[in-house]
Amino acid sequence: MGITKKSFGVTKAGEQATLYTMENAAGMKVSVSDFGAVIVDIIVPDRNKNFVDVNLGYDNVSGYEGNAPGYGSFLGRVANRIAGAKFSVNGKTYEVAKNDGENCLHSGTKSYNKYMYEVETSEMEGSMSVEFSRLSPHMEQGFPGNLDLSVTYTLTDNNELVIEYGAVSDEDTVLNLTNHAYFNLKGEGSGTVLGHKVWINADKITETDAGLIPTGSFLDVTGTPMDFRTMKTIGQDIGADYEPLKLGFGYDHNYVLNRQDYARSVELEDVTEPTDEFLCLQRVAELYEEESGRVMEVFTDMPGMQFYSANHIDGVEKGKGGKIYHSRDAICFETQFFPNTVNIPSFPGGRLAAGEEFTSVTIYKFSVR
Repeated sequence: MGITKKSFGVTKAGEQATLYTMENAAGMKVSVSDFGAVIVDIIVPDRNKNFVDVNLGYDNVSGYEGNAPGYGSFLGRVANRIAGAKFSVNGKTYEVAKNDGENCLHSGTKSYNKYMYEVETSEMEGSMSVEFSRLSPHMEQGFPGNLDLSVTYTLTDNNELVIEYGAVSDEDTVLNLTNHAYFNLKGEGSGTVLGHKVWINADKITETDAGLIPTGSFLDVTGTPMDFRTMKTIGQDIGADYEPLKLGFGYDHNYVLNRQDYARSVELEDVTEPTDEFLCLQRVAELYEEESGRVMEVFTDMPGMQFYSANHIDGVEKGKGGKIYHSRDAICFETQFFPNTVNIPSFPGGRLAAGEEFTSVTIYKFSVR
């Protein structure tokens, strides 16, 4: 139990990276690194108390310096897509990197998963935390404002991985933070997740164009392969003749969460003092793997969630232990503001006024059935 740390290797720039491992009373472990504030390992039991790592990734920092899929990644200043790689704040247009055709994806090739962070650790009864923080300077990645930001990973004795985001800027700016963990409840490197079952509490997805840029409209999931309101396997409809699935090469869509319709209280007393921003946490998704019995529930206060079936893993690069990961060997639940919110005023959030404090919480809770 507690937090331990060890060397995670040296970056190409000569920076010493460290791996911090939290272990709770139930034996669950979560490892995170100060390089990129990435989630490296999530080790959880099955119904027979066999522990495996359910998070795809790499063995050391050199892997994360590349990390084209974004395994375990903390992403910002603006996660997901920005149409035309430009946006306006207070009438001034800003241009950012075009790394997804003519669009910007996850703020360019150097997202927040490629920087070193300052670290603070803490342990308390029932939980332990690792906080990563840094200053993202004005015009870093092309975004205005000096942004003080933090991401805190907390492991509770209830097998909850709690992610708390915090940020404040000295100028009006745009902001959309998420984590891009790739989950396989059979264990990373164990093959396809198409047999995993998923439930998502969402009646709609954001409609997109061919470049997966939201149009500003929504599509009702009723009667379509996008409907996960009744739990089903990922593979049941992924190959259906349905245009959004063709555009995404599988699931790669933002779900408009039914946050106003479904609420469930979350016990956070062991995490931190209850505050107003935690009161709107709601259960929005569940992942279940029948053979192991492992369950992962997703709670968030964000309005959207990108559901991504790892369609673009190349099947060439080596992951942990030399394993080769393939397309659809994992599934992502990226809680977020909607993609391209910075250019669609009718979408909620995504903008941060000078001096305004941004906070958000997402929880991945593990259990067995």
